[in-house]
Amino acid sequence: MTGATSGPMIEAREVALSFGETPALRGATLTVDAGEVLAVMGPSGSGKSTLLHCLAGILVPDAGEIHIAGRRVDTLDESARSALRRDEFGFVFQFGQLVPELTAVENVALPLLLAGTRRRAAVAEASGWFGRLDLEGLQQRRSGELSGGQAQRVALARGLVARPRVLFADEPTGSLDSLTGEHVLDLLVASAREQGTTVVVVTHEARVAAYADREVIVRDGKVTAPVLS
Repeated sequence: MTGATSGPMIEAREVALSFGETPALRGATLTVDAGEVLAVMGPSGSGKSTLLHCLAGILVPDAGEIHIAGRRVDTLDESARSALRRDEFGFVFQFGQLVPELTAVENVALPLLLAGTRRRAAVAEASGWFGRLDLEGLQQRRSGELSGGQAQRVALARGLVARPRVLFADEPTGSLDSLTGEHVLDLLVASAREQGTTVVVVTHEARVAAYADREVIVRDGKVTAPVLS
């Protein structure tokens, strides 16, 4: 799924998903342009993280369609969706989810290694991110030796190192204080724009959504545009 994209980068049409008898998404429809930074807001339990997981091919919806760069992905098998996540997507989660046994630079290099890049080249590419994200000198530290803000910046570098077409960020600053969170968001948005990466960031915080080009709200499993005052 390489090359230029005509039309939106992401298009979700009437996506529905239930967990047992509990509906999480009830016909969610969403379009995200290539290179756009979109904030998906909503209260806890609204379905916003479920929507992100469907867009990213982690969950398969019960109904509806999801297209990435013009290709329908919700009908792909798990192997194909796994390859899509590996080759085309980057991820940043609330608590970083670094691999504790690996050093910081090995964590950043992980997506490249999984994609078949030779170790020396992968580590060299990963190392270049440490200066960009104010992490110089921390390459050999493990996650337990990093502050929360440092660990989240390592997670951000890991999400962007393979130059993904789409970066999915689920509450990326939820575990950080406001000042550190703003620093991480500045770096996330600047790095994504530099690479032309499309970003979908799930948040319940208005200060996070303020960094996006546009915001939508998930409420009761459906997507709505915010009411402008």
